[in-house]
Amino acid sequence: MIAVPRILIVEDNGDLSFGLRRSLEAEGYDIDVAGDGPNGIAAARRRPPDLVILDLMLPGIDGYRVLKTLRDDGLGVPVMILSAKGEETDKVHGFRVGADDYVTKPFGLSELLARVGALLRRGVRPERVPSLVQFGNVVINIEGRVVTKSGRVVALTPKEYELLLAFVRRPGTVLSRTDLLRDVWGHAPDIYTRTVDIHVGELRRKLEGDVPSPRHFVTVRKAGYRFDP
Repeated sequence: MIAVPRILIVEDNGDLSFGLRRSLEAEGYDIDVAGDGPNGIAAARRRPPDLVILDLMLPGIDGYRVLKTLRDDGLGVPVMILSAKGEETDKVHGFRVGADDYVTKPFGLSELLARVGALLRRGVRPERVPSLVQFGNVVINIEGRVVTKSGRVVALTPKEYELLLAFVRRPGTVLSRTDLLRDVWGHAPDIYTRTVDIHVGELRRKLEGDVPSPRHFVTVRKAGYRFDP
């Protein structure tokens, strides 16, 4: 079973942490929440996350010290600071102690979700894609941008081909619709998640053997899609 990315939110504002949790869970992420510095450190040690969203002004231990402690523990995952402190000196200090991103409150939810996805992708070592990729009876010639099935060329639109490559680059990884929108469509504001579903459906129709029961382009409930070679 492929693990869903786990995000730890360390935030003492209960309304904000609740809203973030709901929004991120809707994107398919597994969420842990801590309301102060000591509990944030304990939560990260108990269930190591794939990403930390960290407030700076926390009870008990402030966010800077939380971050330094986690880095000293060897936690190498991306950390996003989320803070009302927007001075340049605050941001510089945050990056110096190990932050990967710094978002100033108030913030836009769409931008935050885009940054979360980018940090999670940055934290995953990309797979090297050979010049020829094969799964089932499908062969992809990466350099020639040619796809064949059972020896016959399959006509894919440019977006279908880019979507196929997005899957092939990360086999076995659950990709949310937000991930795919950003990778393939650039996360344009006039593109909706239904676009992803339609294009995945076309890949299945053109490349799968049994479209109603896809073997390679698999739906992961409440999370997105996974490519199984």
